[in-house]
Amino acid sequence: MAHHPDNVHAAQVLPGDHNRRLQDTPEIQEALRDLASCFRMAAVLGLEEGICNHFSAVVPGHDDLFLVNPYGYAFSEITPESLLICDYDGAVLAGEGVPEATAFYIHARLHKHCPRARAAFHTHMPYATALSMTEGDPLVFAGQTALKFYGRIAVDTNFNGLALDASEGDRIAGALGDADILFMRNHGVMVTAPTIAEAWDDLYYLERAAQVQCIAMATGRPLIPVSADIAARTHRQMREEDAGSARQHLRSVRRRAGF
Repeated sequence: MAHHPDNVHAAQVLPGDHNRRLQDTPEIQEALRDLASCFRMAAVLGLEEGICNHFSAVVPGHDDLFLVNPYGYAFSEITPESLLICDYDGAVLAGEGVPEATAFYIHARLHKHCPRARAAFHTHMPYATALSMTEGDPLVFAGQTALKFYGRIAVDTNFNGLALDASEGDRIAGALGDADILFMRNHGVMVTAPTIAEAWDDLYYLERAAQVQCIAMATGRPLIPVSADIAARTHRQMREEDAGSARQHLRSVRRRAGF
């Protein structure tokens, strides 16, 4: 249920020579390939929803610009060349097309208000979204994979319809607070990270943690949470190697995507 991009304020495409200059750095080329690879693998794993859902990342060397997918493309169609570079006011500075409206309002405001969120991945991936629809805390720290996210989750309990204006984007950014992961009640999830690699790694393992929790819940038997002290210690152990492991994970995704 993507929303028509006419709602994006002042969307415009600047001349082609500017487009080429803006993208012509090794760091930006790498970011384009990294992000496109994440889209492709998310499609393989069934984490996308039609032409909805969006991944974004701050453009290397340009803290006031971000990469995002264009409206109308499934994740499986995304290439490095098809990604857009936008500013926070709605102008498309490179690429063909415009972002889907909610993609712009959510991601522009999130990157603007949460500078630590250099990458932001929003999906309606099935198992995590299912948990966003249940009462209580969405993720129970009962499985080892879930402990990767111990102390890193916020819940936006106030579903407010589609994000079609800056105020709703601001509200979502505020709901994230100091967390990395936002379960958006009745909606989906937002994963934020300092790098594209870490955003991908968290997105992947969040859905795996949600999946095994849903399977366990389906048995009808009570879940057995890990004690708080063990959960915290295991979380610290996982996070010590997270950034390096995430880079290796993304390299694997890049090889499989061919980018």
